[in-house]
Amino acid sequence: MGRVAGASRPPLQGGLPPARDLAGAVVEIACDESGFSGSNLLDPATPVFTHASTDLSRTEATELVEALRSDSRWSLDELKSGQLLRGRHADEALVWLLSRLEGRAHVEVVDKEYFLATRVVDLFLSEPSWAAGTRLTAHQRPAAIALHRCGRSRAPEWLAFLAAFVDLVRTKRRHHVDRRVLETFFQARDALAPGVDPEARAVLAALTRTRVRGVVTRLVHDDRTIPPPLEPLLTALADTVLTWSDGRRQVLVVHDEQSALTADRLRRLQQALSDGTDDGGHGGGHGGVSPLAGLVTVDSRDDARVQVADLLAGVARRWPDLGVDSPLRPFLSPTSLRVP
Repeated sequence: MGRVAGASRPPLQGGLPPARDLAGAVVEIACDESGFSGSNLLDPATPVFTHASTDLSRTEATELVEALRSDSRWSLDELKSGQLLRGRHADEALVWLLSRLEGRAHVEVVDKEYFLATRVVDLFLSEPSWAAGTRLTAHQRPAAIALHRCGRSRAPEWLAFLAAFVDLVRTKRRHHVDRRVLETFFQARDALAPGVDPEARAVLAALTRTRVRGVVTRLVHDDRTIPPPLEPLLTALADTVLTWSDGRRQVLVVHDEQSALTADRLRRLQQALSDGTDDGGHGGGHGGVSPLAGLVTVDSRDDARVQVADLLAGVARRWPDLGVDSPLRPFLSPTSLRVP
């Protein structure tokens, strides 16, 4: 949502205050996202969601932003990626920015269709968890990849299936399971199944009425042990924390204000990262301590570190090719939710 210059600011919402006595090594990072489209994850204008993070100090970030804007007419409030990429010296500015961030920043890239495929698997083929969709549940990824392959050969049916799934799990303001929406989902499943490979067909067949209806019933009744199904920010944040922690230190996050980052959700995510274990047997936490030390929300206009993260996230989302030759490749997290 855009901010009106000069308008009074409401109090910041969300966040998870860190403990006063943080023990051991702690790294502080600043984060922001690009490509947020609410629960409309099939918006063709924003097929990718990006979440960037940096460990720059306030002084370093302020100097970086001021240097980028030194010969421009950009807004005095914030410098945005679109402005940077359309600037008179865009190529030089981008090369300079990335050189200053080398080894100091990461980007999680989330393909929204693939994210939805992981959500189908995480919700309906296993017990839903707050670690779902992250490296801690990588053992479930092959089923999601198989399901995502449907989109290559049966695009209309695939998009109809994803749209039916989104409608099914968007349960806000519902007080019971909507039979019409449930039937639409199963009709979309059955329409997608013919012609897909055996592995994908097996995944679709495992989406039984009993299992799906049971999970949706829990969602309708606001079972908060299930993470919100349509929030890629939480998945990206979890992997961001795990990346910076590397099993050795806690991570204190400074983040632009986002409605998804409520205290209850962050506490549950904090616990999941402490309990979780990846396929290599490495827990999310170390010594029983969660890698997520806390999260403080800020107005991005007041923190240059968040502005830098916003710039990087926006550039990554807009970049036409994030392949091996991309200048952004060194910043991309290997745990990004992109199809291999």
